[in-house]
Amino acid sequence: MLTLTGVTVYYGAIRALDGVDLTVEAGEIVAMIGANGAGKSTTISCISGLVRARSGSVWFDGEDVEGLATHERVERGICQSPEGRRVFANLSVNENLDLGAYIHHRQRSRVEADRERVFGLFPRLKERSRQPAGTLSGGEQQMLAIGRALMGRPRLLMLDEPSLGLAPVLVRQIFEIVRDINRQGVTILLVEQNAYQALHVASRAYVLETGRVVMAGPANELLHDRQVREAYLGE
Repeated sequence: MLTLTGVTVYYGAIRALDGVDLTVEAGEIVAMIGANGAGKSTTISCISGLVRARSGSVWFDGEDVEGLATHERVERGICQSPEGRRVFANLSVNENLDLGAYIHHRQRSRVEADRERVFGLFPRLKERSRQPAGTLSGGEQQMLAIGRALMGRPRLLMLDEPSLGLAPVLVRQIFEIVRDINRQGVTILLVEQNAYQALHVASRAYVLETGRVVMAGPANELLHDRQVREAYLGE
């Protein structure tokens, strides 16, 4: 479904990605782990078109999308839940979800069906559907950020640090919902500092360091790799 080949990204004179190769097959959950500044969020932003690659290619479903604008990539099924949630604080939960469905906004029955699907995954959002998003708890805002991305009907859902700042009980809940979304047929690319949870939920994983892929393979193998356990699991 997704292929990155030799992707290099610069911020001014700083090289953020250095020849990244990555693939995601349809139906997978693929994780990217690594320390802060490793290039994980930049990789997702490059796939979304929020930053441009200086060299290399991004292919989605057999099409080179590097020349497409972000909204055109969303139309093709690439949707992102950003790091830090970034909900629209002054808008209600329903209004945030409506913005996620903007490309389908003329198809009201479709939008309402997608809203009910989101409420099925996150019942708490239904209870707070008229409440301003800025008054939600951190966990509820994370649910809303994921729900908003789902309103775009993604074929590839990219989740950037979904467990950041959440209590352990909410972390477990979020990752169970990630599994549920994947079971519903959505392919997932997961950026996550909680390497233990990420490697448990994913089928394959990549380890990034200073903008480069330094390890890749089945998530279960990386979970038991000595270097990974020492560097990212605190052993």
